[in-house]
Amino acid sequence: MSSTGQQEMPAPTARSLALLSIPAVVIGVVSALTLWAVDELAGLVEDGVWTALPHALGVDPSSGWWIFLVLTVTGFAVGLTVWLVPGHAGPDSATTELVAPPLRIGVVPSLALAAILGLAGGVSLGPENPIIAINISILVTLVGRLWKAVPAQIVMLMAASGTIGALFGTPVAAALVFTGIVASVRGGGALWDKLFLPLVSAAAGSLTMTLLAHPHFAIPMPAYTTITGWDLLAALIIGSVSTAVGIAAAALFPVVHRVFHALRHPLLITLAGGVVLGLVGALGGPITLFKGLQQMGELVQNRADYSPGQLALITVVKFVALLVAASAGFRGGRVFPSVFIGAAIGTLAAALVPGIPVQVAVASAVLGITLAVTKDGWIAIFVGVAVTSNLLVLPILCLAVLPAWLMVTRAPEMLITPAPAVTPTSPRAAGGAGL
Repeated sequence: MSSTGQQEMPAPTARSLALLSIPAVVIGVVSALTLWAVDELAGLVEDGVWTALPHALGVDPSSGWWIFLVLTVTGFAVGLTVWLVPGHAGPDSATTELVAPPLRIGVVPSLALAAILGLAGGVSLGPENPIIAINISILVTLVGRLWKAVPAQIVMLMAASGTIGALFGTPVAAALVFTGIVASVRGGGALWDKLFLPLVSAAAGSLTMTLLAHPHFAIPMPAYTTITGWDLLAALIIGSVSTAVGIAAAALFPVVHRVFHALRHPLLITLAGGVVLGLVGALGGPITLFKGLQQMGELVQNRADYSPGQLALITVVKFVALLVAASAGFRGGRVFPSVFIGAAIGTLAAALVPGIPVQVAVASAVLGITLAVTKDGWIAIFVGVAVTSNLLVLPILCLAVLPAWLMVTRAPEMLITPAPAVTPTSPRAAGGAGL
C-alpha cells in the first residue's frame, strides 16, 4: 500500500523524539491546512458549477444532460492541465501508491489544479493520493531548508501521517496505516518509538482539521446493541462478496487503463474518460458522483427510498465510474469511492435480507472492498468501524476480515506499473510515485 524509499533509519531516542515533536506538530498542522485549502477551493468551484451556474441558467443540475456536460468539460480541463501546465500534474494516479517518495516541488501547482478540477467536477476519486503527494513535496522541501537535521524520510512519514489524520479526522487511521510501514523499516527501537512522530503529526493534523472543518466519516444509523450468530454469518458472507467485487475491480483495472491510454495523448485520454463518466453519471444520477463521502451518508440514511434494483444500479454505476476515473488520467485516490461502493453493497444486502442489521451489512461490505483495494487489514477494519461509529461491530469485523484476507493474498493489486517509455505528446516531470 505504500512505499517509503530508503528502508533504514537510526534508532530513535527519547531526546530525539522530544526535539522532533516540534517539527512534527508543525508538519501536522501544515498538512491539515493544505488539505483544507484544497477542499475549500474545490468546494467553491463545485458550488459554482453545480449550484450557481445552473441556477443562473435556469437548468436542473441533477438532469442527465447537465451531468454529462459537466463531466465532459471536466475531462477536457484536466486533460489540458496534464498536457500543458508545467509539471503535468505529476505521475498518473493509477501508478501511484498512497505514500511515496516526494515529487519535485514544481509539480505541486499542476497536481493541485488537476485534483481540484476533478473533485469539483464530480469525478469518482478521492483527494487522498494528490493531497498526500502535495504535502510530502512541500514539507520535504521546506523542512529541508529550515530544519536540515531532520531526515527527509522522517519528514515524509510525518507529512503523510498528518494528512491521513486530517483526512479521517482522527490519528487512529494514521497509526493503523503506519504500523505496517514503520515495522518494515530497519533500525533499532520499539514499534511505538517509530510510531511516535507520525502519531504526533497525525494528532496535530486531525485536531487542526476538526477545528477548521469538523470532518465526519460516520453514517447516522439506528442503534445496534446485540450481536447474534446470524449477524456474524451475514458479515462473513457480505464481507466475502464485497471483497470479490474489489478483486474484480483490481483485475479489470489494467484492462480499462490500457483501453484509455491507447489514445496516447493526455487530452484525449481524460476527455474520453470525462465522456464515459458523464454517460454513467447521467444513468446513475447525482448520488453516484464525486468522491462519495457525503453521498454514502445520503444513500444509507435514505435507503428506504431505493428499491433493491436501484441500489444494484447505483453500485454498478459507481463501480464503473471508479474504474474509468482511476484509469483515464484523472488525479485522485481510490479509497473514498471504494468505501461508497462498499456502503452501497451493504445497503443492498440489508434491503434483500431485511433481518440483517444495516450496521453489520454496511461495515462488513466496506471492510471487504477496502481490503481488496488497499490490501491493508488494519485500515479496512478501521474504515468499517468508522462508517458505523459503533464499536460493537469491531469483533464481527475482526472475524469477517479473516476469509477476506485469504481471498486477497494472491489477488492483483489495484495499481498499474508505469511503462518505462514516455510518449512525446505526454511529457512527464521526474518524480516519485504516490494510491
